[in-house]
Amino acid sequence: MSETQDLNYLRIAKAIEYIRANFRTQPALEEIAAQVHLSPFHFQRLFTDWAGVSPKKFMQFLSLEYAKQLLKGKEATLFEAAEQTGLSGTGRLHDLFVKIEGMTPGEFKNGGENLEIKYSFADSPFGQIIVASTSKGICHLAFFTTLHEGETSLKARFPNANYKQMVDSIQQEALCVFRQDWSRISQVKLHLQGTAFQLKVWDALLKIPLGKLTTYGSIASEIEKPKASRAIGTAIGSNPVAFLIPCHRVIQSSGNIGGYMWGPTRKSAIIAWEAATIHRDH
Repeated sequence: MSETQDLNYLRIAKAIEYIRANFRTQPALEEIAAQVHLSPFHFQRLFTDWAGVSPKKFMQFLSLEYAKQLLKGKEATLFEAAEQTGLSGTGRLHDLFVKIEGMTPGEFKNGGENLEIKYSFADSPFGQIIVASTSKGICHLAFFTTLHEGETSLKARFPNANYKQMVDSIQQEALCVFRQDWSRISQVKLHLQGTAFQLKVWDALLKIPLGKLTTYGSIASEIEKPKASRAIGTAIGSNPVAFLIPCHRVIQSSGNIGGYMWGPTRKSAIIAWEAATIHRDH
């Protein structure tokens, strides 16, 4: 894995934490650069290489007001919005290529005793990740700080599975989304352990278009469980596949970012990075 790329994300993350805490005062480039011990010139170049837009523009995407704007004026439901997106230009969203297959009781009985799981480590724009697959699809994808933490998070989910550290084509195809390389994607398949309710919630998350946000209450309405916002929050919080199932696109109705299994700074980074992607493509 690239130490330089990981170090760059750590610098970006530190800058994002500072922007999140101070965006209301619109800190100057020099002020933000000082937080990561870089000259304004080098920080501007590093940040723009990572986000595709300037730190000033990115600050707008991180703001509470921007989040509120994304929540306003939703004339179509999430499902209708996804259907209307199509598969060209910015509409070639990775979500539309992702299909969920739930594991049968026998496939995860006794902690995955009959499962053969392959796993590998990779870089992403948001830090290092561990990705794992069965013969049917991706079963786990998570951000981590140390290799031990990454392996532990996977093996806690399937403690009795047979593991082999290796890269396979299923993992490679899924990881293309971090590079926005759609040419190699036919369909990303997920092979997930979850209750019927969890699978339904995760499937609804897949229909939130890139660069858009929704709320827990909206997801509850979409799956026709309007009084189940708390249960939906729990299901979203137990999402086993980071980024591919975009639980980061669900925020509080106030516009606040809310919680995220892999930390609010990373959630803010992903949301703003996706907004920057849409901005560049228009």
